[in-house]
Amino acid sequence: MIFIVLPCLVLLYILLINFLYELFCAKEKSVQEKHVVVIGGSSGIGKAFACLAAQKGAHVTIIARNEDRLRLAVEEIKKDRLNDSQRTKSISLDVSDYDQVNGCLLSLDDELPIYMLMNCAGLAICGIIEDVSEENVKKMFDVNYYGTHNAIKTLVPRFKTRKEGHIVLTGSQASLLGIYGYTTYAATKFALRGLAEALAMELKHYNIHVTLALPPDTNTPGFQEENKSKPEETRLITESAGIYQPKTVAQAILKDVLKGSFFSYIGMESFLLTTLCVGMTSHRKYYELAYHCILLGPFKLISSFYLGNFHKIINDCAKKNKKAD
Repeated sequence: MIFIVLPCLVLLYILLINFLYELFCAKEKSVQEKHVVVIGGSSGIGKAFACLAAQKGAHVTIIARNEDRLRLAVEEIKKDRLNDSQRTKSISLDVSDYDQVNGCLLSLDDELPIYMLMNCAGLAICGIIEDVSEENVKKMFDVNYYGTHNAIKTLVPRFKTRKEGHIVLTGSQASLLGIYGYTTYAATKFALRGLAEALAMELKHYNIHVTLALPPDTNTPGFQEENKSKPEETRLITESAGIYQPKTVAQAILKDVLKGSFFSYIGMESFLLTTLCVGMTSHRKYYELAYHCILLGPFKLISSFYLGNFHKIINDCAKKNKKAD
């Protein structure tokens, strides 16, 4: 009995210390009068993030392709500014084109040094591997990976020179777990995790912080589009985690970014998955290392039940499809 009770008491103590530290001691950095650039900022999480940055006094530039959405988003962001002196700007470009991104961001940085780069452009086209066209494979890598890589590659030298900056990469829970129907999409998001981990190691001694956001299903235009191609198995597996609103997710991301966290997640299932997949990522405080060590074993056991349920869903769908044939 002591071998069960003692670890639980230690865990409760760690979580209490964690709560008290975050409540009274943890200090967030400020973006007031800083320049925040949001790629994919015309809708969804990106737009909500841009609005929140404006509420904190930041100058905000949003980048996306759809000019109509950009115009509407800028009007929303302007309403959230603390004062009229905050600059709000939108730019339409193809983020998968390095030359366009490079020219645009360097010009923006010359006008007003960029302090935070939020990469939020992305899309999901679902389907098992043989059903996803090569055109769609390329499209997802162009937007999800290269759209993020291009912007970071452009700005890192400027951030290094100034020895400050925040870089946010928006992955997904599919950055940590391959799921039926997300074969190609998960590959693009796993790539972002590798990019984020390597970047964090490269840039730490330059005082540049890297955050990998891992949002769950979020009620955005992109999610509605994703559902059009989502196999039944994928829908049944993912819907158990529920759906979040963009503002709720953006608030969690911005808070984690300003605290200097590497991972940003929201919800119990995301906490479980992130803890399981923490690997060799750096920890912000020693209590994080402590609870990761304690929870990895129990969470691995819990995850086996999740995986068992996922495989049951897949098998049930296969039986149903066989009967239909």
